[in-house]
Amino acid sequence: MRRGIIRPKAVIIGMMGAGKTRVGKEVAHLMHLSFADADIEIEREVGMKIPAYFERYGEPAFREVEADLIADYLEDFDGIFSLGGGAPMTPSTQDALADYIADGGRVVYLDADPHEAMERANRGGGRPMLNGDANARWRKLYKQRDPVFREVANVHVRTRRQTPQMAARKVMDMIGERTVHVTGSGIEPYDVVIGEGAMNHLADVLGDKVAKVALIHTQPVQRHSDRARTLLRQGGYDVVDIVVPDAEAGKTVDVANGVWTRLGDEGFTRSDAIVGVGGGAATDLAGFIAATWMRGIRYVNCPTSLLAMVDASTGGKTGINTEAGKNLVGSFYTPAGVLADTKTLASLPNDIFIEGLGEVAKSGFIEDTEILRILEEHADELRAFDGATFLGSGLEDVVGELIERTVTVKVHHVSADLKEKGKREFLNYGHTLGHAIEKLEHFRWRHGNAVAVGCVYAAELAHRLGYIDQELVDYHRALLSSLGLPISWNGGSFDDVLALMHKDKKARGNKLRFVVLDGTPGHMIHLEDPPADAVREAFRRIQH
Repeated sequence: MRRGIIRPKAVIIGMMGAGKTRVGKEVAHLMHLSFADADIEIEREVGMKIPAYFERYGEPAFREVEADLIADYLEDFDGIFSLGGGAPMTPSTQDALADYIADGGRVVYLDADPHEAMERANRGGGRPMLNGDANARWRKLYKQRDPVFREVANVHVRTRRQTPQMAARKVMDMIGERTVHVTGSGIEPYDVVIGEGAMNHLADVLGDKVAKVALIHTQPVQRHSDRARTLLRQGGYDVVDIVVPDAEAGKTVDVANGVWTRLGDEGFTRSDAIVGVGGGAATDLAGFIAATWMRGIRYVNCPTSLLAMVDASTGGKTGINTEAGKNLVGSFYTPAGVLADTKTLASLPNDIFIEGLGEVAKSGFIEDTEILRILEEHADELRAFDGATFLGSGLEDVVGELIERTVTVKVHHVSADLKEKGKREFLNYGHTLGHAIEKLEHFRWRHGNAVAVGCVYAAELAHRLGYIDQELVDYHRALLSSLGLPISWNGGSFDDVLALMHKDKKARGNKLRFVVLDGTPGHMIHLEDPPADAVREAFRRIQH
């Protein structure tokens, strides 16, 4: 928020009868904030009821008063602010709301069931815009306003069949969410939603054209898949439950074939969808199934680990492993949405949480150096992560920001290069050796841990060739180890590693190709066919 300006925590918009005042008051109560209703404040300012003002001065004069009052409140009120039904249709108010959003604000479109809203609007009375045939007027206004409300708001809350208390809790969760919008050439735009309760968006993301949903998940995330199943059934979908092996054991041709067979038996068509719930391996597999079934059906990822939230679930890379290597069979296929529900992190053991920090740190090295600063500042808390005390703690906001920043780095590279022909390869910093370690360890080593060692290796290689100084190599080691990540590996010979690095996706022909830093964090280059002695010496230095 800009200095000197006090902004509302959230602004609620919606049709007449949507429950903006009732829900807004409930949200304010839950969040211990003050509440203001624009219509009530206008009546106080003009000294008469709105219907009387309409009758005496007309709608244009009312809209002018309304727009001025809203502009004032958007810069001098710090609670929950509810607007009148027609307020967002005024161009100056649209501009003011856009400025508020640009400054980090939340404009919540309360999208109620039309029949419920019409009934409430009629029951309330005193609405000059509904004079005459009230229901016909309401429907006509809805047709005009709904597209504008969707455009103006950056938070969309459907409240169908929900009590004001249920709707308020949903609004409160969504106000605290972070959203990263993914766009780019060849990409169907989608959102990565990060926050407590993000999974509640499942039905909104899938839409009303989907009939059947295959819920692909692993056994260890049963409590989260149970929640997803409940949300899907509440949304009216027919749910087919598909349990796959955990971790990399689930990313095989045999597992994929079993899922394809099940989809065929269940009669899945192009109008159906996939939802992946679990860690990175589960979301990789779910995306691969979605990309290959009938040449592509809709899918949503619900990552449940830090690693999956910052890496595998976003970016549209899907794949399975083969004997030849990791992720060599796959597709570039973007999801309809990614719902990173931070409630799921509370179920993670410490070591599974820590490995995700390997990918977070990598994103700091390749682009967003603020990530590195946050990791340094909170290293002790992050290393001591305890799921039992995570939700509601100060660490939750830190982790939320780290996820948002890491996803933003990934999105920046993916948007510029969906199919990994250039800039997107920078996301593979640390992965050339990292993937070789995983393969030689038969995937007993977790991905984030292998990437951490791979980042140290890439730093050592860059230093050997004069691209970075020793101080930056030491910084890699110090930061990663302070987070509880490994920085060395002794599990295989150089010849075995070299053979696997030649099979890496970045390799070109028989030439090795690495991503390394050039001078400082945030400056990356491709390093093609480096001298063999430097490749060997860098490997020797990560063995102790």
